Amino acid sequence: MTIRSRPLRCPCLLLGGARHRTPTGGRTMRRLYLLRHAKSSWDAPNLEDHDRPLAPRGQRAGRAMAAVVRHLAPRPDLVLCSTAARARETLDLVRGSLGAGVPVRIEGALYAFDPHAVRRCLAQVDDAAGSVLVVGHNPALECLAAELAPEDTGDPARRLRRKFPTAALATLDVPAARWQDLTGPHASARIVAFTRPADVESMSAA
Repeated sequence: MTIRSRPLRCPCLLLGGARHRTPTGGRTMRRLYLLRHAKSSWDAPNLEDHDRPLAPRGQRAGRAMAAVVRHLAPRPDLVLCSTAARARETLDLVRGSLGAGVPVRIEGALYAFDPHAVRRCLAQVDDAAGSVLVVGHNPALECLAAELAPEDTGDPARRLRRKFPTAALATLDVPAARWQDLTGPHASARIVAFTRPADVESMSAA
């Protein structure tokens, strides 16, 4: 099916966030990176949504975000990327900053605007991976962050809720013994960083 309309904002943000109980007790901390694909081109009206490439603006933003990805700590142990052309092209722009040997899985299930699809993909990750980078779409990524951290009042969380633009990167700390725990009712996270291409441009101009 061809999807022609632009994605909507996350319903969780419009409703004030999902509600759940925060788990107590010490748990293994995992690092989750959520990278929205860069700006795509709408110049070819007959092109399937899945096949739309990056616009020149998106290519510039992706290159700018490569500098951010280069300094991620810890480095991702695994990358999960949507099959959509705009997501794969975004990954190509930052891939050189990930370091050698980082495995990449191209997942058709991530070509979705549903945060539960992202959760299901993460649930299949080997627990030996302590950090994962997801390259995907909105509102899935924005809504996933909102669902996992509804009561986070830190500056990164506030800026993410205001807008999760293309090529933006959210960093979440997830207290979970297993990645599969993200599909459970008590899954939670803290948004520890949120970087947009505009932030990188501002730092470069300073």
